[in-house]
Amino acid sequence: MKYKNGKNTMKNVCNLFLLLIIAFPASLIANEIKITIIHTNDLHSHLLGFSPNIDYTPMKTGDDTTVGGFSRIAAVIKKEKMRRENPVLILDAGDFMVGTLFHTVSFKGSAELRLMKAMGYNAVTLGNHEFDFKPNGLAKILSSSHNKGEIPDIVFSSAIFSKESNEDDALEKVFNAGIVKPYLVIEREGIRIGLFGVMGKHAAKTAPFASPVKFRAPVDISREIVQLLRNKEKVDIVICLSHSGVRDKKSESEDEILAEEVPGIDIIVSGHSHTELRKPIIINNTIIVQAWEYGKHVGILDVIFDKGKTIVEKYKIVEIDDRIKGDEEIQKEIDSIIKIIDQKVLNNVGHTFWDVIAKTDFDLGILQDESNLGNLITDSIRWYLDKIDRKSSDVPTDTVVAIESSGLIRDFLLKGETGKITVCDLFRTVPFGIGHDETPGFPLVTFYLFASEIKKGMEILASIAPFMGRSCFLQVSGIRVSYNPHRIVFDKITDIAIGSEEVGYKPLDYTDSNRKLYRIACNIFTASFIKMIGGFTWNILDIVPKDRMGNPIEDLNEARIDANKQKPGIQEVKEWIGVLEFIKSFIDIDGDGLVDIPKKYKGKLGRIVIEASWNPVALLSKGNYITKWVFSLFVLFLIIAGLLIYYLTHLKKRRG
Repeated sequence: MKYKNGKNTMKNVCNLFLLLIIAFPASLIANEIKITIIHTNDLHSHLLGFSPNIDYTPMKTGDDTTVGGFSRIAAVIKKEKMRRENPVLILDAGDFMVGTLFHTVSFKGSAELRLMKAMGYNAVTLGNHEFDFKPNGLAKILSSSHNKGEIPDIVFSSAIFSKESNEDDALEKVFNAGIVKPYLVIEREGIRIGLFGVMGKHAAKTAPFASPVKFRAPVDISREIVQLLRNKEKVDIVICLSHSGVRDKKSESEDEILAEEVPGIDIIVSGHSHTELRKPIIINNTIIVQAWEYGKHVGILDVIFDKGKTIVEKYKIVEIDDRIKGDEEIQKEIDSIIKIIDQKVLNNVGHTFWDVIAKTDFDLGILQDESNLGNLITDSIRWYLDKIDRKSSDVPTDTVVAIESSGLIRDFLLKGETGKITVCDLFRTVPFGIGHDETPGFPLVTFYLFASEIKKGMEILASIAPFMGRSCFLQVSGIRVSYNPHRIVFDKITDIAIGSEEVGYKPLDYTDSNRKLYRIACNIFTASFIKMIGGFTWNILDIVPKDRMGNPIEDLNEARIDANKQKPGIQEVKEWIGVLEFIKSFIDIDGDGLVDIPKKYKGKLGRIVIEASWNPVALLSKGNYITKWVFSLFVLFLIIAGLLIYYLTHLKKRRG
């Protein structure tokens, strides 16, 4: 009897032990923790699916071809969190604002940040376009967003505030108040996770309105933060939200360089380069991920933390499209924001968010060279400027050349299901910037250049864009340019003519002897880029914007076009409103009550002509001093080589 009870007791102990083994999480037995990172980047205020917005039906599936949309992203986040028992972090790598009409009401509190918090985001970082609002503007956005309610934690370590200027004092106070943190530590299931945010060198260069704020080199600040997180905060995992980018060329892929040069970063959530990265890049045990742009993709990274190492268990990209039914509560909030935009922004221009202003039976897009949308936008600048000039008693008579940087044209105008173009779709084409008057959109400026400087400006599209990418390519109006890509850099332009398709083009004498001034129009950002290009080209492409009398313009704010000179101050002329008004001036061809985009813009107009040739005449004709200098060196090299060959040949004969 005694033996039997003892046997039963032993059996019960074994059964209990077996039950504990089965019930106890296998991951804890193996000392493993699984963590899921759901990540986005470069959302650019794309709260709605596109394009066009009018086709977007977030509460239905299977009936449109739009991509993106915050309510769809929210649904994906909710679904992925529900199917997991392990810790989940939702992160964004910057440029969450600027790109649609939604960012125009940010001064009263960022709709993007408020929605991202409701969607479950734990932390975000700042991108270069958050600084488009200038330091004081960004300070207003962040402080008002914080005061209005919950927003995700914002981490950013790169900012250097000026000791000499007070123009960034308000933003510095926001940082000091902890609304923006240098880093963040989150604890999940006993694992301490450190997060910090940095801005890359390329992103910093494309943030001119951040001044006087400067940015520390990402490698330098990352080394300091990683040491602090590892040694002081004793974190187990380090995650960097890096608005730097991943690119095809390794030498330009800043986040790959960051992984190579800064040990101790486990995960880099990358942004800025808008790269469609479908699987992680792993360098020195650092995992790099990026989720394309505009909410088209959401990345989901499952990692296992075991014995001090973070390894990829699984990674997938979720395509945000019409297969996903949106989150109803998030969409209701977005709809309420649209009403605010109508009241606060669009009422001033006599429109609403969903107003249909035109229709098209073809797509208008952005190419690597001349594009039909670029032609339309630059034509709108010239047209709108002429319209304003006609109201003025001081009307300039000089030829106007309009320029737009391709990188500032951010979205297509697609015909979609209906061919209708709405105000919200049109705004997305040129959405960037804020004026000196602190209202949305880049203001247009006008200035004068010599013909030789126009040629230098056109070298940007011929000599600079092939190396720096499409964003540097120039779209033009009032001018026709030919270039030979095989010529010497900074001297690739072979012909320039001034005019239009309607009146024809006349050759422009762009030699230094032509001292006539030509009037140029563009937005203030493009003007700033043109003015600065000399500094990036060893002063070879120095361009000095001037007033009508030929005096240099030091401050481009003084070159802003004044829409009403009868009022005090400058009534800024916004580029996006110029595009809107230009399209409204078109003709209703079929009598349906809507104006039609002219067939003229269906394809290219031959404003930028590539004439590739290795013919010596084509390579040297009209060459500037660079071409002459290089050619002279080449001839000198041939002479020296010929003399050397001659000498060696005769020397050999003598010895023979």
